[in-house]
Amino acid sequence: MPAICILGAGPGGATAALHLARAGHTCLLLDKATFPRDKICGDALSAKVLAELKRLDAALPAQLTASPMQVTCWGIDFFAPNGRHLSVPFKPSYDKAIDQPAGHVAKRVDFDNFLVEEVRRRPEIDFRENVDVVRVERTADGWQLFDKAGEAVATCRLLLVANGAQSEFTRKVAGHALEPAHYSAGLRTYYRNVAGLSTDNFIELHFIKELLPGYLWIFPLPNGQANVGVGMLSKTVAAKKVNLRQRLEEILATHPTLAPRFAHAERLGPARGFGLPLGSKRRTLSGANYLLLGDAASLIDPFSGEGISHAMVSGRHAADWAGRAVAQADFSAAFLSGYDKAVYNRLGQELRVSYVLQRLLSFPSLFNFVANRAATNPTLAETLSMMFLDIDLRARLRQPGFYMRLLFGSKKRTPPAS
Repeated sequence: MPAICILGAGPGGATAALHLARAGHTCLLLDKATFPRDKICGDALSAKVLAELKRLDAALPAQLTASPMQVTCWGIDFFAPNGRHLSVPFKPSYDKAIDQPAGHVAKRVDFDNFLVEEVRRRPEIDFRENVDVVRVERTADGWQLFDKAGEAVATCRLLLVANGAQSEFTRKVAGHALEPAHYSAGLRTYYRNVAGLSTDNFIELHFIKELLPGYLWIFPLPNGQANVGVGMLSKTVAAKKVNLRQRLEEILATHPTLAPRFAHAERLGPARGFGLPLGSKRRTLSGANYLLLGDAASLIDPFSGEGISHAMVSGRHAADWAGRAVAQADFSAAFLSGYDKAVYNRLGQELRVSYVLQRLLSFPSLFNFVANRAATNPTLAETLSMMFLDIDLRARLRQPGFYMRLLFGSKKRTPPAS
């Protein structure tokens, strides 16, 4: 039997498989879909995604940039509840002719397939599509996996669970309950010919009062298209009995600045819903003979909603700890807890800061104040952008002077950490 089996070939699972292959380990990678397949998402690819691609293969970021499936993204346009517009480039005074892009926007149907094509090139990875694992059973040495017909699909010593937000394994075996205070409801659709999109493909985040704590987004895509959607904390959706589809249509039709931009836009298909398990609560990510990755591990940024890079980070660390477990023949919960420490050492502080910012959204007047301050405070403006696209926010957060600049607004830019 294979020592390592991975459930789900999205960014987390594919990244884990590719890192395992690079280290010389074989694995079985299963997915219920046949690629390319759609995945409901905002479609933004951050600098952290680019950093993880580079760890897989130094040539991959350039390959992504050269691909017609994406547009390069150079910043974020924030719109506060009071309408204040804050434009934050990822790099001050950038030059598109010579600078490397700090972000991209690409449909998940294309980006996920971009990773899967790398998977297909690796003989160490036994990749099987259209295999829907609906049940797992503990064995003396690990796990046995079964499909819809009740047929045994595989057995393994270590199971890497990367099958998304609706993972039954996460709920039934790992015991993660769906908690509305740490879960977001999202809705995504595609439009063509939205007026007023940034010529430099800045992504737009509209913090509209009736959606808080949450926002409406507009992300430019190739061929004149845009990903348009809303995300809202599930606890708030339930408490206020919000119909997100209806609310999205109403806002695009009546909002004083958005309605004119969508007056002649064409919607391309229905609005589709999805769930986002947020990393606003620290959870156990491993147990005897298993590791949880990506959305199945509830690692989505609670402020920005970003999940792709976090899934890839978890995939990299999962491959590392899977390799260690195989080498030492130790698949115990105690040993694999090192994976939890590695993931949270990389992401934990950022998730905590993002959770603070998410809670800030519950107070529109305070958020308006922050937006007004950010317009004259480069440190605060940069921090907002780093919630989405900084490669490593931790070094900045460890600098005591950073907090003084954040609170009192020095005009001097924070120097890069050594």
